[in-house]
Amino acid sequence: MTLKIGLVSISDRASQGVYEDKGLPALQEWLASALKSPFTTVTRLIPDEQAGIEATLRALVDDEGCHLVLTTGGTGPAPRDVTPEATLAVADRVMPGFGEQMRQISLKFVPTAILSRQVGVIRKQSLILNLPGQPKAIKETLEGLRDDQGAVVVPGIFAAVPYCLDLIGGPYVETNEVVVKAFRPKSAQKPVS
Repeated sequence: MTLKIGLVSISDRASQGVYEDKGLPALQEWLASALKSPFTTVTRLIPDEQAGIEATLRALVDDEGCHLVLTTGGTGPAPRDVTPEATLAVADRVMPGFGEQMRQISLKFVPTAILSRQVGVIRKQSLILNLPGQPKAIKETLEGLRDDQGAVVVPGIFAAVPYCLDLIGGPYVETNEVVVKAFRPKSAQKPVS
């Protein structure tokens, strides 16, 4: 089974062509560097409208069969930032650790990380994660923080994604350990291919 990933950039201005979307290219570039397993992506660039976000997330999971959906944008406190509300509205179960860890990572860089409202949820057999809007912050939250020697000091959220996908019935995903090392208990590890 090939991993299918939905990528959603949520921005009024980028969806209207006012400026170039940087979220989708950043996600695709990071995934290409981080995943050893084959994967395909389905991308959407949509405005900050709760009903539209909900419909997009439902379609990516229910119709497209995505195992993982990553959103970028729309997670701040501004009135138009409704990505978390839309994500929670389509959720079967909430996975609070993902949002908590993203804020912990971002707090190492900016005190305004506490204003971020990213959430992680499960819908059917899909994991949906709200990521920050900026490419640098996307990379940091997925990959984690490293010291000057390159050792991971704070794990990124993607370290937990492959095992989560295992547990909800998704494909077995291997990562490029130079970028992010997936964590699985020994009992859940398969021989290296």
